[in-house]
Parts: sequence; C-alpha cells; structure tokens
Amino acid sequence: MGRLDGKVAIVTGASGGIGKAITKEFIEEGCIVVGFNYTPSSENIDARFYHEYILDITDRNAVESAVKNVVQKLGRIDILVNNAGITKDNLVYRMTYEEWDSVINTNLTGAFNMVKATIREIAKNEGVIINVSSVVGLEGNIGQANYAASKAGLIGLTKSLAKEFGRKNVRVNAIAPGFIETPMTEKLPEEIKKTALEKISMRRFGKPEEVAKLVKFLVIDGTYINGQVIIIDGGMEL
Repeated sequence: MGRLDGKVAIVTGASGGIGKAITKEFIEEGCIVVGFNYTPSSENIDARFYHEYILDITDRNAVESAVKNVVQKLGRIDILVNNAGITKDNLVYRMTYEEWDSVINTNLTGAFNMVKATIREIAKNEGVIINVSSVVGLEGNIGQANYAASKAGLIGLTKSLAKEFGRKNVRVNAIAPGFIETPMTEKLPEEIKKTALEKISMRRFGKPEEVAKLVKFLVIDGTYINGQVIIIDGGMEL
C-alpha cells in the first residue's frame, strides 16, 4: 500500500517532463492524479489512477468548472502541484507585450487561479501545495525578465499562502529547479547548454525524476516544512 492511498492530487502540466515524473511518483504511492494539461499526455496511464482535463489554466471559468468536476467525481482534493509553465525569452528592449503577458499569465496568474479554485478543498483535508518555481526566480537571468518575474512571483505567492493557511495545517512550499532534462531545455542552443554545464558543480543536468522525488518528499515526509523554497540545481553558480 502506498503512503498516499486515498489522496487526490491535481498536477498542472502533467504531460510535460517534470509533471510526468511527479505523476508517476504519486501514482506509485497510491495517489489518484488529475492532470490539468494544455496538451494531452502521450503516456498510457491506468485510468484508475489518472484523470486528465485539457484546459488553459489562464481561463478562470474553465479552471473552476474542472475543479468542481474533480470534486464531484473523486470526492476530494488533497494536493496541488502548480507545475505548468512556459518561456518566451527575449531581451527586454525586444520583448513584446504579448511575450510578457503570456508568460506571467500562465506561470503566475495560472497558479493563482488553481489555488483560488482548490484551496477550500485542500484546507478541508489539511493538504499540501507545491509551486514549481526556478533558480531564475531567485537570481534572474539575461533574456528571461518575464520568466524570472513569474517564478519570483510564485515564491512570494508561496510564502503568503503558507502564512495564511498554516493555521489550517495546510503546507505550501516551492521548489526551485536549475537545468533539468525536459523538452523545454532540449530546445536550448548547444552553446547555452555547454555554458550552463560549466556552472553546475556536478557537471550534468538534473533528471525530472530527481525533481519528482523532492516533491514527493515535501508532500509525504516534510510535515514541518512550510513556506520554504528548496533549490535543486546540482550546485549551480549563476
């Protein structure tokens, strides 16, 4: 029997690299996972343990409707992992308003929409929220003002939620991955990858499974960890 038997988790971006790994870890612990995805998952996962909703998390009405449906079907929500995220990199003087707005709306406002729609159910069950931020949200990065701002905003959201809901035994933490082997990092030019590797003391990118195990630890074992940002970057110097 898994340690999350009977629990229900919503994972946004569950069809992507990190989200897919988190989904697998949770299911191995007996959790029912609900993926809120922009594009369908290519994985063939047992329908007893995985449900999928295709929606845009920036659409508040769609989010609220889907969350209500989850509660009607499964009876509860215990865990929320705000993992969905996009990048639209550009230097500020070239960055379009659309590039700024779409990244902020997906990465930050989308996470807020999810929290707003689920928090009553999560609080009822003394649940857990994990926000997937980034080391870029802590340190900034050239050409990623929009992404860095969105991920820094997630950290502020995390700390505020932890203070608001800690008294209800809801724990809210953020993780800040560095370079992880995902479809997003695969698109990076080889020169940028090489430069990044030189800054990582372990001289390799992280694996989605390593991030997923950190998330699982925070959900299951981190019972007195609240309002924190856990960096997982292989010892990277920015």
